[in-house]
Amino acid sequence: MRRIPIIEIIGSILVGLGLFLFVIFVLNVLRPSGTSVGVVTVMLDVIYAPTETPIPPTPLPVTPTIALDVPPPASGISEGGYVQISGTGGDGLRVREGPGLDREPLFVGLESEIFQIIDGPHEADGYTWWHLSAPYDETIHGWAVSNYLAFVEAP
Repeated sequence: MRRIPIIEIIGSILVGLGLFLFVIFVLNVLRPSGTSVGVVTVMLDVIYAPTETPIPPTPLPVTPTIALDVPPPASGISEGGYVQISGTGGDGLRVREGPGLDREPLFVGLESEIFQIIDGPHEADGYTWWHLSAPYDETIHGWAVSNYLAFVEAP
């Protein structure tokens, strides 16, 4: 039987170890990247479409039936002329659907707002009423008490 010299055994071990390391190196180079695949959590912000926001109606102040500080009716007012709302203290003047305190208010004319007289006068509830129309929009019209109207020249 032949004896294998120690140098051949060590050489064989070294060659085998080199081949092993070479295979490990090649496998590391050829394997896919080390990115891990896991569970991804998506953050989602829901933005709802805008909706119409209901605006509650503004309650109109109650008109007193007897006013102690009501100015006297304006003079010089006539059909076809122009008037300016005056003497309301900044509160404005309710313009109604017809002459009379029991008629429904349509809108509030602002202090210093100008209107044209289209009808009147009519007496109701102890007041003189004139039918007013906005000169900038004929669809805006109604009846108002003459006590808060001041005659003005045509604008």
